[in-house]
Amino acid sequence: MFGISEGKWRELNGLNTATEISNQPKLWEETLNIIEANKEKINNFMGKYYDKNTQIIFSGAGTSAYAGEIITPYLNKNVDGNFNAIASTNIVANPEMYLKNTPTIMVHFARSGNSPESIASYNLGNQLIENISHVFITCNKNGKLAQISEDDEKVLLILMPEKSNDKGFAMTSSFSCMLVAATLLFDKDNFNKNKKELLKSIEISKNILNNGHIELKELLDGDFNRIVYVGSGSFYGLAKESTLKLLELTRGQIISHSETVLGFRHGPKSIVDDKTYVFIYISNEDYSKKYDKDLINEIYHDAGEHKLITIGKEYDKNIEDISDYHIYLDNEDINNEVFIGLLYVIYAQIFALLTSVKTNVEPDNPNPSGAVNRVVKGVRIYDYK
Repeated sequence: MFGISEGKWRELNGLNTATEISNQPKLWEETLNIIEANKEKINNFMGKYYDKNTQIIFSGAGTSAYAGEIITPYLNKNVDGNFNAIASTNIVANPEMYLKNTPTIMVHFARSGNSPESIASYNLGNQLIENISHVFITCNKNGKLAQISEDDEKVLLILMPEKSNDKGFAMTSSFSCMLVAATLLFDKDNFNKNKKELLKSIEISKNILNNGHIELKELLDGDFNRIVYVGSGSFYGLAKESTLKLLELTRGQIISHSETVLGFRHGPKSIVDDKTYVFIYISNEDYSKKYDKDLINEIYHDAGEHKLITIGKEYDKNIEDISDYHIYLDNEDINNEVFIGLLYVIYAQIFALLTSVKTNVEPDNPNPSGAVNRVVKGVRIYDYK
């Protein structure tokens, strides 16, 4: 996997993370099958609790929160509804700022289903919103959220493939499977189109997993200590997730930052020095892409030894000419920004994994001191009245 033998991954204590990144195509197909197998249950739930005036809140913490930030712009563009991404960490700390008493479906993304904020945001939603129901998209059939669903008829439980419950520290396959499930679930009028594009994405992802480390080798061999991910729309949430993966898997030894394309000039660009790599996720929309190209051109011609890496759906000679590295999917058949983003993020996952090895951090346990944990610890939940 990624140019390293299974035995070596064991020695590096990275076998779980490497395997979980590699398993994603298979798990995406399993997720598709799960949604299809539960169509009747899903349709019954949606028919009872959902219409275009229902507020949909996608919630979670960390990577799970970023999943909501990725899917929300896509759904607001393509589906007649009211979709919002609000991190469970924000809801728990300031519930009245984020929870309005209007008909709501709260969607909880959760790998383990055991995070204190997951349970607390569910309880706060029930406390503050009269007409509320919940969708639990979780990877752990034995987690607390899954247990709650057994006693609450207003909860739709969608269990992800068992192997998506990542054993490694960082969320990889859990993150991508939950995004696939939510896209198929809420963009139901485009289900057949999305199914076709997902199956195509699965084929492309296999090629990236086989060859991505080769495409990234020169970058990985380079001298860098700062990474910036930039993207707009759904790709901004993707940039946040890419940044978090690198931060987690290198134990913060590589400084990482995320920003929107237009926001980057407003101060955050100060982070760029001679040892910085700037990754820009190129938009799928022609209008937005104009702003991408302007920033790409600007950064490429800025003085310094920084490197600019552009990642796009299709090859673009004009962009290649103003990039140090131009990576592309070479496919015109996929237009779903969520699925395009999942292909982009595989590059970020591979880069973070191999940078973890480069910095002598164990990918499966990057924080042996316990300062940061796979399932968050030390969170005290207070009663809200």
